[in-house]
Amino acid sequence: MEIHLDSQLCVALPELKIGIIDYENIIVEESPQMLKGRLQLFQESLFFDLEDLNINDYEEIKEWRTIFKRLGKDPNRYRHSAEALYRRVKKQQFLPSMNSAADINNFFSLKYRVPIGIYDKDKIFGDIVLRIGQKDEMYEGLNGRQNQLENLLISSDNEGPFGSPFVDSTRTAVTNNTTNAVQIVYLPSSINDDSAKKLLASLSEMFIQINGGEGKITVKNAAPRSI
Repeated sequence: MEIHLDSQLCVALPELKIGIIDYENIIVEESPQMLKGRLQLFQESLFFDLEDLNINDYEEIKEWRTIFKRLGKDPNRYRHSAEALYRRVKKQQFLPSMNSAADINNFFSLKYRVPIGIYDKDKIFGDIVLRIGQKDEMYEGLNGRQNQLENLLISSDNEGPFGSPFVDSTRTAVTNNTTNAVQIVYLPSSINDDSAKKLLASLSEMFIQINGGEGKITVKNAAPRSI
């Protein structure tokens, strides 16, 4: 399985930078108490920080709002997943523990203020292409609704769209039966490749510490890097 950035997407967002972590031989289960506690404490600390801060003042949050707007989506109606998490925390609607993969996803999304998706590789057919959603494309999302995908950044395979920094689909959701997964990190464009790899390595290290297995890190840039 390979991951590609569609040429139309690269033209629309030449600064786009995507991190990918490919996991194999993992064991997903109920999160250990250490992870549950760490996620809860981080949210409690963030809640007090947000009492005096505007969520949209965070550069990473603002950057992904701008990307949605440039693609033709109202960021006040279609909030990217990192912003949605922050708004939940600000309302003191803390995230419950889900499983040992999803909890790490949410923790790092809150920590780095970027959308992160994780998908069961065995439910993905063919290569993954990141592209712009087309008219009439939709899927059942983890938010319990049918989601219109036109003009959203989406991930798709041979079966169609399955992921987005807005909300992911139920089709490729990670469960306790998942043994192979791929994580897509929607990085801020301001981060250089070395810093991006360090961020991904930190995420991967904690993920493997909790879930076992092996992970391979890749950074994809929409525009060719200067030499």
